[in-house]
Parts: sequence; C-alpha cells; structure tokens
Amino acid sequence: MYKKIAITNLLILFSTMLLAQQKFTISGTIRDKKNGETVIGASVYVKDNMRAGVITNSYGFYSITLPKGEYTLVVSHTGFDNVEEQISLTQNTKKDFVMNESGKTLGEVTVTANSNRVNIHKPEMSTVKLSIATIKKMPAVMGEVDVLKSILQLPGVTNAQEGSSGFNVRGGSVDGNLVLLDEAVVYNTSHLFGFFSVFNSDVIKDLKLYKGGIPANFGGRISSVLDIYQKEGNNKEFRLNGGIGAVSSRLLAEGPIVKEKSSFVVAGRASYAHLFLKMANEPNSAYFYDLNAKLNYKLNDRNSLYLSGYFGKDNMNFNNALMNDYGNALFNLRWNHIFSDKLFSNASFIYSDYNYGLQIKFAGIDWKSDIKNYNFKYDFKHYLSNKLNLSYGLNSIYYQFNPGTINPFDKNSPVNPDQIAKKYAFENALYISAEQKLSEKLSFNYGLRYSYFQRLGQEVVSTYANNQAVVFNPELQIYEEGAPTGAISYGKNKRIASFGNIEPRFAAVYSFNSNQSVKASYNRMSQYIHLISNTASVSPLDIWAPSDQYLKPQILDQVALGYFQNFKGGKYSLEVETFYKKIKNKADYIDGAELIAHKAIERVMLNGEARAYGLEILARKNTGKLTGWLSYTLSRAEQRTPGRNANEPGINNGEWYRANYDKTHNLSLTAAYQLTKKWSFGGIFTYQTGKAATFPIGKYQYQGVTIANYGTRNENSLPAYHHLDVSATYTPRPDKQKRWKSEWVFSIYNIYNRGNAAALNFGQNTETGKSEARRMSIFGIIPGVTYNFKF
Repeated sequence: MYKKIAITNLLILFSTMLLAQQKFTISGTIRDKKNGETVIGASVYVKDNMRAGVITNSYGFYSITLPKGEYTLVVSHTGFDNVEEQISLTQNTKKDFVMNESGKTLGEVTVTANSNRVNIHKPEMSTVKLSIATIKKMPAVMGEVDVLKSILQLPGVTNAQEGSSGFNVRGGSVDGNLVLLDEAVVYNTSHLFGFFSVFNSDVIKDLKLYKGGIPANFGGRISSVLDIYQKEGNNKEFRLNGGIGAVSSRLLAEGPIVKEKSSFVVAGRASYAHLFLKMANEPNSAYFYDLNAKLNYKLNDRNSLYLSGYFGKDNMNFNNALMNDYGNALFNLRWNHIFSDKLFSNASFIYSDYNYGLQIKFAGIDWKSDIKNYNFKYDFKHYLSNKLNLSYGLNSIYYQFNPGTINPFDKNSPVNPDQIAKKYAFENALYISAEQKLSEKLSFNYGLRYSYFQRLGQEVVSTYANNQAVVFNPELQIYEEGAPTGAISYGKNKRIASFGNIEPRFAAVYSFNSNQSVKASYNRMSQYIHLISNTASVSPLDIWAPSDQYLKPQILDQVALGYFQNFKGGKYSLEVETFYKKIKNKADYIDGAELIAHKAIERVMLNGEARAYGLEILARKNTGKLTGWLSYTLSRAEQRTPGRNANEPGINNGEWYRANYDKTHNLSLTAAYQLTKKWSFGGIFTYQTGKAATFPIGKYQYQGVTIANYGTRNENSLPAYHHLDVSATYTPRPDKQKRWKSEWVFSIYNIYNRGNAAALNFGQNTETGKSEARRMSIFGIIPGVTYNFKF
C-alpha cells in the first residue's frame, strides 16, 4: 500500500517537473501598421528581461522559445512606438505584431524618437546602422540626399576624393567593399563620377554597414559589407512621393496589388542639367537616370515571393571628342519559406551586370567592357532555443568578364576591331554560424565559411620563363613586362586555376551591466576578383579581373576590440574600437604600367601585402531637439611589395609605403536641430588628412626638355581636406491632415568655399620659367534647393 502511494507520488512529482520544464515557441512577423512593410532589426523581448529576446531578420521574422507561462512581450524599433502585449504561452504560437510610427511631441517641438543607442548585449561590433530618417536630415550636394555620403560621416570610413561616391573602410581599397542592393552586387556605386550615388533614398528601407566582425554568410570581399534593402511597397493604399531639384528630380509610386497580400513599388530618378547646357550651346553634357522596382506576393502564411530590380545609366559627352557611358542592371527573385516556428529560409536567384564604354575621337577607338554574374543563394535561420541560433547556407556565383571589345570610332579610324580574351569563373561557398548566450553577461557569435574559386576557360593563356610574367632589368633597375615563352589553350569550362580557403569568424561580448560592455572579433576573408586600376577611386575606366595563377586571391585577417556604453537611458552613447588588419597578395603595379585595354594584365602586376590599424571613436546624442554624433578615426594604411629574390629591390625598394587611401586623421561632426514643427536644420563638418601622393623632388634636362624626377611612392600628402555643409527644411503645414504633404529643403555644400585639392599638377610657368604646383579642385560652394512632396 505504502509502496504504491510512494510510486504514485514520484510519478506526480516527475510529471510536474516535466511540465515546469516544458517550453514553447512564439514566432511571427513584425510589420509597419501604416504601410504593411516588414520591420527589419526590431527587438522582441520579455519585459524586464531584454536578454530573453531576439532581433527580427532581414524579412521581419522572429522566433523565441520560452518556458510555459505568462509573459509581457515588448516589440521596439527605432522610429516606432513600443508595442506591449500579454501572452499566455501554453503551446507553440504564431503571433504577428504591427507597429505605429513614433509621434511623441513636446509643446510645439517634435522630439525625435530615433534612438541609436548601442545594442550592449549582442555579439556584434564594427557594425553601423543608419535610419533613412536620419540620412534625410543630412545636407548633400545639389540638395540630393545621398545614402553613401552619409556613411562617410562614420568612423573608419573615408572617401577616395571629393566628387567620388566610392568609399574606403579601415584602410581598404574601393573594390574590397561588397555593396548589395536586395542581395544583388553593385559594382559601381556612382552617378556622374561621384556627384550622386546610385541609391535613391526614397526607395531604401534598411541600411547596414559591416566594417569588421563580418558574419559568415557574407564573403567575396575583404574590407566591408554594405547591405541595403529596398522597400516592399505599401500593401494598404496607393502612395506617391518625389522631389524636384535644381539638377535632378525623382518620383516614387507604391500601392497594393491585392490588398494586404501583394504590393509594388516603382521609383525613377533623372538629371536634366544637360538640357540647359544644350540651350546655352555648350558642347559638353552629362546626365544619368535610374529605375528601381519591387513586387511581392504573399502566397500563404509560410511562403512569400519577391521580385526586385534596378537599372541605371550614365552618359557623358565632351565636345563629341570623348564620350563615356556606364551603368548597372540588377535583378533578384526571392522565395521566403517558413518550415516551422523555428526554421526560416530564403532562396535567391540573382543577376548583376555592370557595363562601361569609352569613345575617344582623336585615338579613333570605341571601347566597351563589362562584368556579369549569375548568383544562387540559399540561406537558413534556425532558432534552436532562446540561447542558441544557427545560420547556415550556400552560395554559388558564375562570373563572365569582358575586359574589352575594341572597335573603330568611325570609318576613318585606323583602329582594327579586336576582342581581349573573355574570362570566366565560378565562386562557391558553404557557411555555418552560431549565436550563443552562455550567460547573462557573456555571448558569442562564431562561424566558418569555406569558399572555392575556379578560373575557367575558354582562353589561350601565355606562359613565361620561371613562371614570371614581370621581369626585373638589373641594368636599368626597373621592372618590365615579361615576354611569353609559349601558350596553353584551355577549352570551354576547363579549369585554368583554382583556390580554396577556410574563413573562420568569431565575435564575443561581455556585458558589465545593461549599459556597458566590451566586445572583440576576428574574421578571415578571401577576395577572388580584383579591380584593375591605378587610381584611388572608382571610375568607368576600371576593369574587373578574376584571380589566376599570376593574380592571387587576397586574404584578410582582422582583429578588433571595443568598449561600448549607453548613458542616461540611451540618450547618449559611446563606441570606441581599435583594429588591426593584414592582407596577403595585395596587387601592386610596376612603375609606368599601362592598364587600359591591356591583353595580359599579369605583365604589369606583382603580388605584395598590406596592413592597416587604427582607433575609432563614435559619440552620439540620440534624443531631444538637438541630435547628432561626433566621429573620429586615427589610422594608418600601408602596403609593400618586396623583391621576389635577393637580386630584386621590389617596388619602392621593398619598403612599406602609404596606401593611396591612407588618411591619418578623419573627423566628422554631424548635427540635426528641430527648431519648430515647420523648421529643422542640419549641418556636417568634415576634416581629413590629405590623401597620399607622390611629388617631384627635382628635375633634369634631356634634349632641351625639362623632366620631373619623382621621389618614392606616396611619401607626400595633398593639403588637408575639410568643408562645412548646412541645410534647412521648411514644412509649410506640418499638421495638415490632407494626403498632400510637402517640404522645401535648402542646402549649401562647402559654405566657406574651400578649394579642396583633388590633385596637384606640377609644371613650369611659361612666363617666369619657374616650377610650380597647381591645385585641381572639383567643388567650391554649391547651393541647392529641392521641393519634396508626398501624396
């Protein structure tokens, strides 16, 4: 009898323990109530315990596993009011949330609700996210809001030079940045050689820049990842907005196809300054246009389809003597599938094309080049528990490179048609990563990526003595192009060269409390395609080339350590990071290298190494009438190419020298001030050390001609670069309830008319006979005005 009672009691106790330990999962999607857009990066957590929570993924999906019980879930995100809801978790539950845009006011003055406070507990560092609302308050050239120029105000990020929308991250080259628009690769980010970027801010939904600690799902570049997503379109009602500026205008339309199930967004932009030039009989002209589009369709609760695209083109004509055109075309078909409340997937079929051409009348040449890729990605997010999430997937890219198709300019041209050998390649990768919370204070993010690259035929490849395409002339003490000793013919899709690399990633965070933490990261990355250019910025004359037996893949190792703190409930925040990075197989050019239309680029290039290190500080004021941040970077970027043996001096005598994009000091102060509901103001002050340059150290006479004698590479600097930009935004009727809303944006770029040097040209004054240096500047003071409207 007693034995039966004891067994019964044990069974009851065991069952109670099982029920107490029983866990269930709540999952769903977070959306903007106003337009039905999914909200990326929203925090979903248990009230009074932010550690028991997750961040929504790139498609607004979340999943949390908790013990059975009663909870208050909180959903928060920059620019939105918090959502709180009581949840009784007794079984696996699907729960979608909608969020309202924040509308907090203080008297007659709007208080910004955008909080950029640091995520103290997440094992993520060297990562910056800017809201589109913040970006639109920043002054820009010609009154055009520019997504890329906004990230130049962040620590560790500089521009190649004024007038360029290419950017350098932590001493890396422009081609080291993986720029993605809806997962499609953007190869050239500029319009009109950098006056504008290719990103129309009206259609941008989310922007995130990774400078280090890069997750394992990204690969193929060694400097940074700029991940940008377009809007999906309002699935509730039709909307129209745009802007009319002095140089360009834009228009966006969005609305439901099937209400709350399918929607579209289409945005167009074009410049028209060339029309005024024609009216003034000006022989030169330059213009651009671009188009963004996106469709989405929710098949059911578990499946959604997205189709997005971008097309942009630039055309420049200089007196019909030199003509240039270039542009990007991108398409992406995506399928989101929810396997279960813990497993989310995304499959993408992507096409990217960048083409560029040049016509030079006096040379009689019509030259065209392009790079295309076909990309398949399949990514999974697995929410195993509240303390462990897995990400894994695969990626396969097929490349087609056309280094140059050459045709005569006209029938009188002496140039014969020619085709530089096209190149082909495959880049494949597998990855897995985990985000794990070991305790309330310690979390890790660790992963592994394996990449495999194959350079493929069809092509005839030259061979060289000692396998050296560049030879050293000991008599002249210079490097010269090697003479081919033979050739190997590779058939279609035959392997010419292959490379495989294991790329570990690791990040850790230790939280002292809810407002302070230290973070550390390490990542190795491989880059198999290269931008062949001896300039410091992206230009339409640049050529992309794959790695081969001569041009080796670049391998990066980077470590970073940082301290992060929020003050006064997130009103202020501070981020301090230090980093060191080292790169193997950094391509370098021999002196006097001619790159354009070169049929064997390996004859003018050597493999060297590079390094960069520095300190970054970012201090923010996140709330109130006055918001903004101060960023400062102290850094050094260097490279060297030593001799291949004891008899060669290498480039620059094998010594370290400053990279073209090295800038020791980089300071930026960004501020936005909301004076009244009608008036708001913005300002940016930028200071940078002048970029590296090589100046003459003397001159000599040869057959009556004065020739400059230059010193070692990049031992000099251009003058310091600095300017102040301001803007004012006037909203005539901020409280107007009608659908038509408008604002005027007035801006002045470089308000004190600083003539920043893009280059220094050295020559001889014809009147005095003395040598002189002349500064070449691109921008002076530039006023702008834009009228923006919404309907």
